[in-house]
Amino acid sequence: MTRARSQQICCQDTPYYHCISRVVRRAFLCGFDQTTQQNFEHRRQWMLDLLSEIETVFCIDVCAYAIMSNHYHLVLYINKERLTHSPM
Repeated sequence: MTRARSQQICCQDTPYYHCISRVVRRAFLCGFDQTTQQNFEHRRQWMLDLLSEIETVFCIDVCAYAIMSNHYHLVLYINKERLTHSPM
């Protein structure tokens, strides 16, 4: 059952969150797909560029990441200090 983000995140408990996302249907996110003989390694840089952009747009710091062939892991920090000092 899904829950609203406001109910999932509690900065009083912890500002750190481990997030995981996985591709569907055995598709490849990065690396070389033996089945289709296609190389998707260029997508790794796309992911890194997006992570950099996330840090500049949102009040979130990327503490750690792992980009695997069919999923990725992120450890994110909600930077409340930057949130309170950002212009409205």
